[in-house]
Parts: sequence; C-alpha cells; structure tokens
Amino acid sequence: KYIPPKIINGNFKAILNEVENKLIAEKVISRSTPQTQGKLVQLWHRYKKDIAVAASIAGVVSIFMATAVTHYTKGDNNLVNLVNKINQQETRIKNQEKKIDKIAGSTSSMPARAAIDAKFYATGFMIDATNNYIVTNAHVVKEAANNLIVENNKGQQYDAKAVYIDAEKDLAIIKIIDSTFKKLGAMPYSIKKTSADLGESIFLMGFPKQEIVYGEGYISAKNGYQMNPNYCQINTIATEGNSGSPVITKNGELVGIVTNKEEGAVGVVFAIKSANIHSAVAEIKKQKENEKIKITSNPTLKGVDRMSQIKKMEGYVFMIKGN
Repeated sequence: KYIPPKIINGNFKAILNEVENKLIAEKVISRSTPQTQGKLVQLWHRYKKDIAVAASIAGVVSIFMATAVTHYTKGDNNLVNLVNKINQQETRIKNQEKKIDKIAGSTSSMPARAAIDAKFYATGFMIDATNNYIVTNAHVVKEAANNLIVENNKGQQYDAKAVYIDAEKDLAIIKIIDSTFKKLGAMPYSIKKTSADLGESIFLMGFPKQEIVYGEGYISAKNGYQMNPNYCQINTIATEGNSGSPVITKNGELVGIVTNKEEGAVGVVFAIKSANIHSAVAEIKKQKENEKIKITSNPTLKGVDRMSQIKKMEGYVFMIKGN
C-alpha cells in the first residue's frame, strides 16, 4: 500500500512529540532543557534510514501507478470509433440540394418533413420489424444531443428515440417513433446467440458515405481489444460511418455489430457479439414494461447468392444521424 512520505513524516513527528510529553510529565526532561533538541536529533538519526526506505518505496509505487495509468489510457486511445462527423460545407451543400428538390417538386413518395442539420451519421439495423426497433452503438446515440433520425436506403427520414444504452458494451437500441414509417416484413436474417467461429467468412453493410456500402472479411479472433469477451475481432475494412454495421455470415446469421477499429493497424476491426443483443432485450423486458421488443426473423438468406442476400437486407439497414 502506498503511503505518502508527508504522512510518514507527520506520524513520526507526532510519535516524537508524544514521547517528549511523557518524559516531561515524568520529569525526566524539561522543555527548557537544552538536551531536548539533542534527544530529537538522536531519534531522527536513529530512524531516518527507515523513513528513507519508506519514502523510496512510496516513490517506486507512484512511478509504477503512473506508468500503468499511462499504458491503459494510451490503449484506449488506440481505438477509433467509426462515426462520420459531417463538416459544415457538406451540410450546406446537402441543404441546398434539398431546397432545389423542393422548388422543382419531387416525384418521390417520401413524406414531407423539415430536414435536420445533421452533425454526424453512422449505421444501425432492424431487430424487431413489428415494433420498429433498431440496434446501433451507444457512442452513436450519444452524439445526438437534440434530434435522432433514422434514414433508409431510399433517403427517407424518420424520427427515433433511444430506449436502451449500455455504454460498457457500447450497445444501444432505438425505436422509430415516426407515424409515417411503413412497417417492414420479418427480418431476412437471424440473430445468433453464440459466438462466430474463428476464420468464419462474414460480410457487412453500412453507411461510411451517403449510400449503403458492402464489405467482406472473416473472424480473426474470438475476443476483442485487450481480450474483451463481449467483442470479437474481424479482418475487414471499416471506416467512419460503419459504427453499428451488421456483421453477417454466409448463412444469413447476424453475429456482430461493428463498433471501432485499432488505429494504425490494417484490417483490425472490433464488433460486439450478437449474443449481447439478446441480453439487452431481456434486460429491457425486465425494466421497461412499455417497451415490447420481440426479435422476429424469417431467415431467407441461407442458400442464396450474395447479390440476392444484399438486396434482401438493404431495407433493414439504416443510416443513423442527428445533431
């Protein structure tokens, strides 16, 4: 246990004062006796080596703790969250395009709504198509101080709210609360309750830009950064905007949610294991009776070619944006 040198010195002086007072009470010495100072000096010389050793140990412990803190802080800084921050120029261009579309008169069936001045965007995907619940990362939802918006692959935007946030696992569940949203059919993919196998091929879909982007890879480690068991490591390319992207196997099983990558390492991406989605839903059922989440799926991705899998999934993957 680390004991600061100041405390050691202070306790030692208190002990010396107590001894001095006792000797005075027993009339062994008096305060006016010039030998008092000599006694204190003798005691100091007698115990100064012990004090020096204690101080040295304290110094070593302090250096060790500082090094450990620096190491773990640096480790956290090696991870990069994959949220795409929208710069002001990009926002102005998008708002101008929307104004031009409005003036020209759009033929789209997209419901009329005021466009938000989005500050970021990332990805999310449906887990309950009956009640409109979507999974994404906790760090994505926390970016939205005012408005949280869900945008589908057709560019249609809908209001949403967060119903569950687990910062430790970096998992969030949001719900579309916009009455103009048309319900989707049962999800074409299932959500796996067990971990993916090492070396298993996967693909992901997300929004690192203003359209859905496809990527491929494989499970490269069963645990995440610093052996975190809630995550797995995948070898793939992921950039800002891919936070919340679903990780799917060739058989149409969702096995993870992309969250971050290791800075300076090529292809080292981390994903939350899909089992945590089931745990989160179970926790919500216990805590929030008004939130009725039921993971419903009609796994139709197995046995079909990749292009058909992508087409079936596109409508269930969303851009998450806000300000």
